[in-house]
Amino acid sequence: MYDKFWRLGLKEFSGTTDSFFAEGWIRSLEVHLHYLNMGDADRVRCATYMLRDDASLWWEGAEHDVNLATLTGVQFKNIFYEKYFIGYVKGRLEREFMTLRQEEMYVAEFIRGCRFVPLIARDAAEKLRHISDGL
Repeated sequence: MYDKFWRLGLKEFSGTTDSFFAEGWIRSLEVHLHYLNMGDADRVRCATYMLRDDASLWWEGAEHDVNLATLTGVQFKNIFYEKYFIGYVKGRLEREFMTLRQEEMYVAEFIRGCRFVPLIARDAAEKLRHISDGL
């Protein structure tokens, strides 16, 4: 199963202080795992298999605080973000997104910002309201 990763070009993750790099890695991983149609338990195993160096050492400690038998991909992602997606960066992005105005908003910025504000990302009416409020 893991040899498919190498053929698809999935990169290992060694740890970083760059929140955007970490977020990009986890999103790339999710795309690959979705493509491979893996179940939740396999997703977690494959994600942890791709951790190297500092990230692998971090996971060795972090896995003691979870039940590996029931850990879901979403839960792993949340644990990963707690470590690698620094809170103040997420807070800054949420504030920037909430203050975007129509005249300065580009589609790519809006889509990117929606990832950090789940209330808006999941609700089409809320997205429309946010755009309207910015006019």
